[in-house]
Amino acid sequence: MEICQFATPDDVATAGAEFIYSRAREAIDERKQFTLALSGGSTPWRMLSELAEFELPWERVKIVQVDERVAPDGDPERNLVHIQKEFADRISLPPENLYAMPVVDENLDEGARQYERALIQVAGEAPVLDIVHLGLGGDGHTASLVPNDPVLETANRDVDITKPYSGRRRMTLTYPIINRARHILWLITGEEKAEMLNRTIQADYDIPAGRVNQQQATVVADAAALSRHLQK
Repeated sequence: MEICQFATPDDVATAGAEFIYSRAREAIDERKQFTLALSGGSTPWRMLSELAEFELPWERVKIVQVDERVAPDGDPERNLVHIQKEFADRISLPPENLYAMPVVDENLDEGARQYERALIQVAGEAPVLDIVHLGLGGDGHTASLVPNDPVLETANRDVDITKPYSGRRRMTLTYPIINRARHILWLITGEEKAEMLNRTIQADYDIPAGRVNQQQATVVADAAALSRHLQK
């Protein structure tokens, strides 16, 4: 795991955008395509706004979701709304290159299977995504891999549905596909995340984030979020 410290959340957002841009260029040069899985959060929206300023052959970029709340289309709690506003609309991403999780389907389990098929279309059998971007909750959750949810034990599916969490069920990528990614980008800011970030870095299996593969992981965080780690 590589750990990169920055002074402010804005610096973190800038560094995250630069990280993605660099890996996107490499992937497009080597494989003619770049696949990016996006989580939600205020710092990521700033990161995406900055990423949109870079020059890339966006027609070769495929965007998938790490997780999504089960909520109606256009609901402001949906990550998709912000991905479209802060990023996809600004770069004129071809609509077919943005793969939205089908969380309005009546049958959510079938929706999860549908999304697995879309991921195979994007990244092959046993899909390998170029970058999976992750955040970190105050309870140690990442993606929508939340404490004490059966989804934590999902081993044979790449997409699953959670129990209600903070009032809503979620569709989420699971550990198998997250841990197969070529790069995992953690974007973490704020002192309130310091304890859980330190436990994540220590690979504490008792929190969901601690189970994510560290070999291909990069943490981009501000000094406040890294304060507990820096005390070691």
